[in-house]
Amino acid sequence: MGFPCLRAALLRTWGRWTARPGPPASCFSSMAGNDASPALTSHQDRKVRGAWVWEETQHPPKRLRGGEDEESPRKLPKRKIVLLMAYSGKGYHGMQRNVGSSQFRTIEDDLVSALIQAGCIPENHGTDMRKMSFQRCARTDKGVSAAGQVVSLKVWLIDDILNKINSHLPSHIRILGLKRVTGGFNSKNKCDARTYCYMLPTFAFAHKDKDVQDERYRLSTDTLQQVNRLLSCYKGTHNFHNFTSQKGPREPSARRYILEMYCEEPFEREGLEFAVIKVKGQSFMMHQIRKMVGLVVAIVKGYAPESVLERSWGEEKVDIPKAPGLGLVLERVHFEKYNQRFGNDGLHEPLDWAQEEGKVAAFKEQHIYPTIVSTERDERSMAQWLSTLPIHDFSATVLMASSPSAKVPSSLEGSEGDGDTD
Repeated sequence: MGFPCLRAALLRTWGRWTARPGPPASCFSSMAGNDASPALTSHQDRKVRGAWVWEETQHPPKRLRGGEDEESPRKLPKRKIVLLMAYSGKGYHGMQRNVGSSQFRTIEDDLVSALIQAGCIPENHGTDMRKMSFQRCARTDKGVSAAGQVVSLKVWLIDDILNKINSHLPSHIRILGLKRVTGGFNSKNKCDARTYCYMLPTFAFAHKDKDVQDERYRLSTDTLQQVNRLLSCYKGTHNFHNFTSQKGPREPSARRYILEMYCEEPFEREGLEFAVIKVKGQSFMMHQIRKMVGLVVAIVKGYAPESVLERSWGEEKVDIPKAPGLGLVLERVHFEKYNQRFGNDGLHEPLDWAQEEGKVAAFKEQHIYPTIVSTERDERSMAQWLSTLPIHDFSATVLMASSPSAKVPSSLEGSEGDGDTD
């Protein structure tokens, strides 16, 4: 066959080939095997009917009947953030979520539900919180409130994110602030210290032999000075094995560092005088703060000698009363080392929450303090607990003091937690 004929045959064959319809685009991804385009196999976030979903996309966007394209897939940024939380803990079984135990409602149950409804996280992150790298600074337990809890997690940075989350939360749980942090940030591990406060009626300091024992009592200047002198003894590093459970006197983790502890000036609420004790430490064990307060109250009231305070740090087991959990509040968490390294790097803000202090104070006045006052009036938890102090023998070992006749009433027992336990 001559060259012109060969050329014509090739052209006819090429025309028939190009006229044939090609396979659908989806076939190429299945034919390509491991060489498929990353754009067709990677995870993508796609907006469907106004909600963002996390899915694997293997098909290009479909076309509408009218010929117009649907909104092209757009990846919403997923970033590590921290949320400043405040909540009243009454009616909750603590902060930490227990997946599978729905009868024990926690603060995180309501928080996760709000994050999903607001469109910040996929629904499956609610059943496995590790998927969003969730961590809280402190595990406040049953009934304990917080004015400055901080949690870290990864979310989609949707518009107006704070208002949208809060719109799905009850009024006694609020997100007061949000800040971007480094990708590896962990709110518990990066926290240098925690500040708690303990609000109690001042008649808890009324001497058992000299003062009235009810709401008529008013804290004197001399008694306040005595309280602060005793509280200051906790400063520094001590062995607090007697202030928690299941800790031996020689366990290194029983040694804790307290930066400061003091009682503020008293104030009145609904005709009842209260005072607030503040304590700042690196970390606290279960029941530690309640027992620190309980021992000082026992001394001031005249049930225990001052010498028991120093003896409690020794190896001997000492029976220390545990004050009620009602007044315990996580006040603030501190990130000094993180702020020194990243707070002024030009990319991240320091985690000091100075601009949110007004919101924190307003939340305490609206939700935390009124709950403590009303519950104390209705349930009289402090008065009931004070009535158990005479059964404690502060010169005895814990084995002698824990006889059935010296048992604290079960209504005053229970786990409230002091927050960030081991």
